[in-house]
Amino acid sequence: MAKKVSTKKAEAQVEAPVILRPDVDMAIEKRLVALYTLQSVDSEIDKIKIVRGELPQAVQDLEDEIAGLNTRIDNFNSEIKETEAENKARNTQVADHEEMIKKYQKQQENVRNNREFESLSKEIEFQNLEIQLCERRNKEGAAKVKELKEQIANAKQLVENRTKDLDAKREELTSIIAETEKDEARLLEKSKEQEQYIDERYLVGYKRIREAARNGLAVVTIDRDACGGCFSAIPPQRQMEIKMHKKVIVCENCGRILVDDDIAAKAKAQLEK
Repeated sequence: MAKKVSTKKAEAQVEAPVILRPDVDMAIEKRLVALYTLQSVDSEIDKIKIVRGELPQAVQDLEDEIAGLNTRIDNFNSEIKETEAENKARNTQVADHEEMIKKYQKQQENVRNNREFESLSKEIEFQNLEIQLCERRNKEGAAKVKELKEQIANAKQLVENRTKDLDAKREELTSIIAETEKDEARLLEKSKEQEQYIDERYLVGYKRIREAARNGLAVVTIDRDACGGCFSAIPPQRQMEIKMHKKVIVCENCGRILVDDDIAAKAKAQLEK
């Protein structure tokens, strides 16, 4: 009797690592079930993201556009201040030129000869030309300020319109997220749970195939004697090997992992637990 008890203890010691590390010592069939279960969970997450559609990107695009418009408005305002400051400085220059003209005109009253008179006349003419130049540039500056203010008004109107669009998009996105976030959180947890039952090399391959596939399918069943991903025909012998569950088999055309209906049924039962 003592020997039998000792044998049972030894068997328990041998079996213990399998219980503690099921992801490492898992049979091929269990691995396939885990892979298809993971695919089913990830496909449900994909559906939730499809429901959201392009709303997150649309919200981001509107936020970027509004930020760009506000930056443009700030630049316009800075340009207006700079232009108005230049006009103000030129007005001061005009006043200085006018003072010089008065000075030269007064000096003309006391000239001793024609040469001095002509020299002062040229100085007065030069000062008048400077005044005309300043006035022309001030007109150009005033026109520029007017145009910039019109552009600011247009930009502000556009910001107002885009802000309304953004608020509507945000409200729609918030509503959809509120409806789906619980389901998504549950599925993400389920996805991580399934990943621990899959060897690292298979998990890396699974994720790589999912990223490359348009529909996100890395594990597919046989559908009408063809791959459920790329619809390429699968020879009968290959189908028999897939049903035997002795190794992980991939489609020779698209590289997706192939499973039969039995694995799919077991994965479904796993999800329903």
